[in-house]
Order: sequence, then structure tokens, then C-alpha cells
Amino acid sequence: MKHIYKEGKANRPTLLLLHGTGGTENDLLPIGNFIDPDAGILSVRGEVLENGMPRFFRRLAEGVFDLEDLVKRTEDLNTFINKAAEDYGFDRNNVIAVGYSNGANIAASLMFHYADALKGAILHHPMVPVRDKGLPSLDGTSVFIGAGTNDPICPMDEAKDLKGLLEGAGAEVHVHWENFGHSLTQSEIQAAAAWYHNKY
Repeated sequence: MKHIYKEGKANRPTLLLLHGTGGTENDLLPIGNFIDPDAGILSVRGEVLENGMPRFFRRLAEGVFDLEDLVKRTEDLNTFINKAAEDYGFDRNNVIAVGYSNGANIAASLMFHYADALKGAILHHPMVPVRDKGLPSLDGTSVFIGAGTNDPICPMDEAKDLKGLLEGAGAEVHVHWENFGHSLTQSEIQAAAAWYHNKY
């Protein structure tokens, strides 16, 4: 997978940066550096193209995921993180995802499919990746969800349902609400950073 890696200071987490539709591995670097300038960075580009725009998995329509592709791409990403940890020497058990939109969705999918894929996650405007699935134990996992009360792409119920499903699996979840549609605002990023520094 095309990616950028930056080594962090000793004992700091590695931030797994996952862009939104049409983004690249460069998009979230300023956000990762703002959240924790001492953290390692593993920023990945999605391998699926939709009308030339990179994504992490295919969709059938707006808000309708190709679930077979989602499962495969989630497995591929988890395998990539495992190999990157070996290649770069970072702690595989201290990886925190920072994802926006499509990137937040595949980060959530990692938690839905693998108990130890992520230590925590900052999910900006996510949806429930897959429904009617038993989740692994997420005890000890902390999740920040940034959501919009008027988000036309990710309705409020998606954030609420995701919170409930993650909490049902043992995760600790905080939801931060904004009123700027699907936009990722500076105030939302600041709220995520404050949450992060309270946890890590």
C-alpha cells in the first residue's frame, strides 16, 4: 500500500491516518501532527479508485457499501499494519487510527473484525461499517466520534448506532457533535486532540 511513515518518540502511539474519498496519504498529515507531534505516523492511501478518486473499499451507491469488498480490504489493511510494524519497528499494540469519512469507516471496520487491530480511534464522520455482525471484545479500546447534527452523508443515527455497537463490545466511546454538515472543522479537530491527550 502506498504510504508515508514517520518514526515517533519512544513509547508514543503510532497514528494510522486514513483519508476520505478522493484524498491521499498526505491529507491528514497536518491533523496527525497537530494531535500528537511526538507520535509515529503511518498514513495510508486507499487502493480502490472510484471515478479516479482513491477510497479504502468499494461502494454500490452513496451510503451503500460493497460488504464483500469491505471485508477483504479490511483484512488487507490489517495485514499491512502488521507488516509495517515489523518493517518499521513500532509497537503494533499501540496504534490509534485517525480517519475521516471513508477512512473512518474502514477504521471502524478494523474494530468490528479484529479485537486487537487498534488501541483506539478518532473517527471523523463515520458510518456503521456492517450491521448484524457480532463484534470481538473491545475492552480497553477508546473511541472518539466526531459527527454532524446536519451531516447529509452520515445521518445522526449512524453515529449513535456506531456508539452503541462499539460500547456493546466493551469500548469506551465519546461523541462530539458539530453543526457543519460533513465538513471536518478546526473545532472538531481540537476536540479530538483534547480527547486524545486525556487518554494518551
